[in-house]
Amino acid sequence: MIHKELTYRILGCAMKVHSKLGSGFQEVIYQRALKIEFKLQEIQNEREMEMNIYYEGFEIGTRRVDFFVEHKIMVELKAVSELNDLHLNQAINYLEAYNLPVGLLINFGNRRLEYKRVYNTKHSQSKNQDG
Repeated sequence: MIHKELTYRILGCAMKVHSKLGSGFQEVIYQRALKIEFKLQEIQNEREMEMNIYYEGFEIGTRRVDFFVEHKIMVELKAVSELNDLHLNQAINYLEAYNLPVGLLINFGNRRLEYKRVYNTKHSQSKNQDG
């Protein structure tokens, strides 16, 4: 599994935030708390990092990823009652647009923390990974 240790550390931080705050807050509250937890755990990250989106070599816009961790992993947060295909597709699109092999989709909106490892199947490092 790509970046297995780092994804476990990120998920550990998310679990700690969820156990302290529970569900019911807006996404931005979880972002702020997770930013603090990353700092406490010495996990390098950039919050709401703006990245360019390209089509056929032309810049067509920008998107902000919730977290870009250690220049390796995209982390997209949600605070919804249930993750659905739209959320998953958004995370996959971000991975492809940013040319990253792996990301995490984390939902704080449920009573139990939900997460999915997301893989960019178009990236050479992600071939044959379990999603």
